[in-house]
Amino acid sequence: MKLIKTGLFAFAMLLMSQGASFAQDAVAVPVGGAAVVAPVSLNPIGAGLIIIGAGLGIGLLARGAVESMARQPEIAGNIQTAMIIAAALIEGVTFFALLLQLIV
Repeated sequence: MKLIKTGLFAFAMLLMSQGASFAQDAVAVPVGGAAVVAPVSLNPIGAGLIIIGAGLGIGLLARGAVESMARQPEIAGNIQTAMIIAAALIEGVTFFALLLQLIV
């Protein structure tokens, strides 16, 4: 439950910090006497959601691995190796998703 509250707090901080960038992106352009506002980029919010999701995933992975090592210390090496491989795969997918989100 604490992890969910921390994630929601981080998401709220991300949304509040993007107000200045939204204000800078919107430019009023007069067209025929009416002001038209340019669209706002949501790339920072998408990037933040990707990073938050990866952080939550790796956190849950590490929690499960540590609990497993505490229950069966004799296979801690195998669990740690599997955890590091899974964390690397999560980081790779996160990096790929982040690049795609920022490019598109």
